[in-house]
Amino acid sequence: MRYTLVLNNAEPAEGEIDAEVITQMQEAFGVYGRALQSAGVLVAAEVLASASATKTVTLRTGALQIQDGPFADSKEGVAGVFVIDVPDEDAALMWAERCPGAQFGVVEVRAAATSFVNGSWT
Repeated sequence: MRYTLVLNNAEPAEGEIDAEVITQMQEAFGVYGRALQSAGVLVAAEVLASASATKTVTLRTGALQIQDGPFADSKEGVAGVFVIDVPDEDAALMWAERCPGAQFGVVEVRAAATSFVNGSWT
């Protein structure tokens, strides 16, 4: 079953985090990504650009509206996602616990209700 691990954390300002700490976190996420891949559970992983680079699109009013910024305005935002395919929720929670993002933010574990695989919904 597919789960998405949604990494939420406060977005640091430019220069707020020491370059050495950034390098350590990049290495930790590299180790984590390779562990997911080695276990055969990694479907996709994305680190997202800052919220300032986000656009939201809607047609709810019947007309196209494109706005700058994320959907929810908060001091914390979605920083990245890992999509994994594991047997059950316990396995997804185990991988979330190992995620380096859990050390400085929150990792939301959400099961896929359905997935688009090989041209159709499962």
